[in-house]
Amino acid sequence: MAFGDGRRPVGQSLKDAQEVAGLPPGRWLGRGVAALGLTEGAEVSERQMELVFGQGRHPDADRIERRLLDDGADAATARLATVLGQPIEEIEARKQTPQLALDFTFRPQASLIVLALGDDRTRRIIERAHERAIAKALRWLEDEAAETRWSSGRGRAKTPALVVAAFRHFDNRDGFPLLHDHCLVLNRVQRWDDNGEPKWGALDTTRLYRHVVAAGTLYTLAMTTEACEELGLATVPREVTPGLRPVMEIAGVDSELIDWSSTRRQRIEDALEGLTYKYAQKHGRLPGEQARHGLGWWAAQDTRPEKKTPRPLKQLLAWWKASALLKFGKQVVDGLLHRCRVAGAAIRARVDAHVDVVLAAVDVAAVVSTVRGKFARRHVLAEARRHLLETLRVQEFTRGLDDYIAHRALADHGRQSTAVQPGRRAPAADQIFYTADFAEPDPWWIAGADGKPPRESSRYERARVASLAVRNAIRAARTPSSGRNDDPAATASAAAHANDQHHDQASDPPHAVDHPGRDAALTPAQNAAAVQAHQQAAMPEEYLEGRTTDAATWLRTPKNLERYAAFTREADARRRSYEDKPPAAPDVPADRRQEHEQQHQQPGHGQGQGPRP
Repeated sequence: MAFGDGRRPVGQSLKDAQEVAGLPPGRWLGRGVAALGLTEGAEVSERQMELVFGQGRHPDADRIERRLLDDGADAATARLATVLGQPIEEIEARKQTPQLALDFTFRPQASLIVLALGDDRTRRIIERAHERAIAKALRWLEDEAAETRWSSGRGRAKTPALVVAAFRHFDNRDGFPLLHDHCLVLNRVQRWDDNGEPKWGALDTTRLYRHVVAAGTLYTLAMTTEACEELGLATVPREVTPGLRPVMEIAGVDSELIDWSSTRRQRIEDALEGLTYKYAQKHGRLPGEQARHGLGWWAAQDTRPEKKTPRPLKQLLAWWKASALLKFGKQVVDGLLHRCRVAGAAIRARVDAHVDVVLAAVDVAAVVSTVRGKFARRHVLAEARRHLLETLRVQEFTRGLDDYIAHRALADHGRQSTAVQPGRRAPAADQIFYTADFAEPDPWWIAGADGKPPRESSRYERARVASLAVRNAIRAARTPSSGRNDDPAATASAAAHANDQHHDQASDPPHAVDHPGRDAALTPAQNAAAVQAHQQAAMPEEYLEGRTTDAATWLRTPKNLERYAAFTREADARRRSYEDKPPAAPDVPADRRQEHEQQHQQPGHGQGQGPRP
């Protein structure tokens, strides 16, 4: 990690190897470095790495130990005085493996990494935004998640001071551009005991891991917002994996350039296709959503290349530029930043920086509750940050807006499911779980593209449908007045009323999309693919056809909607024939079943207009 994912020559010091390879040295980060006599931003030496992350001792242990020996202390006492927390020898004596650090990796979107191939100024702006976003995410982890525990968890204390060693990498294992930082978080923090003396102990690593996703979304939101504000850019949604939430990429960066830098994706997809075939042969059915995630992990592990020999950044930049010029031409590569600024200016001119908190809370709560079932505040906060990234297209927003949206989502739509046990300590705020009353639509099947097998709708797609009725009901409640209802009590009441209506019609998911200029009724699968309706109205025409600008992935244009609906019906019929058993009769109320039969017995009126609500 300290040598760019490579292995340095035997007998060569880390500093010399980094200088020869042109790699930047590591940097100390976190508030906790001050307790070790270090300064944030200072260089990480090889000896400090060995002492801190190899032996669990003070980074200046050699000097401390010599001073104690000179004062007459014995060797064992002098060494013990430099140990941070429990000595690793005691842990190994219990036949346990000591965990001295956690690796948190931060990386921007692929389109920002490609954009950094331009001039040095653009690259420095992106790297500076990258560094500041990492610092912001680490500060949030320190303030919200860092705790130490002792006496088998009976003792706990907040410790907002982490010790982190960060190492910058510029490429992936194939040598293509991939800016990312490995942040080694030391599994030792300092607290004050009952006597007011400083004492080192272990982190509550489980708690820290639980907050990693929320910290990652904060990094992405902060990094993308700063870089795009500085360069005059904006983002658009790009669907990478069908059925999963899109990745917000820089508008104007061609998908071919993104795919060029993402060298492993095609290998992973090819391996995943073979693993999916073996799964179907073994189990007699296609993998579900959870099984697909597991197969994807195995495909990524199977296609992971071996470690490489690091190269200097200057050499890498020259090789990347030459490779891109040969593949795409001078006009595409040299004019990339200009095209991105033109596309960004068009989006910024039409996207309102205002965020409707009530609608945002509905969307966030629906996605989290449908995807997870039970959720904590950290899950809602992470989704609120994703929502801001999608809605504002990296325009600046009021500080604390993500926390406020999370608060409204829990207050308006969450129901606490964690019960307080009598006579026991009340759970902490981050240990309280909630549920919500969004009715989850029944799964549907989506036809595969490019010869791929059909797949079941994902939880994320069903979550988009679950929030649509409530959002439309809130808009309808505002329409008779001035078009806006800023009264918190009124908007909360409208949300609750709409939620109750949606809950009563669980078997009848909505089909209408609230979108100017698009009057056709859509199926649930198509609704799930639409960008948030209140944001789409402000987008340029070229971005109104769905959640992706990559035509090679999903062609969800109006003229193809009915065609895809037919494919879905055919795929559903094939799936039933594969199962070699009659399909189970759907649990439809009597009045709905009678209406359905009448529609099939009386064709003619209304045919060709798509499904009705």
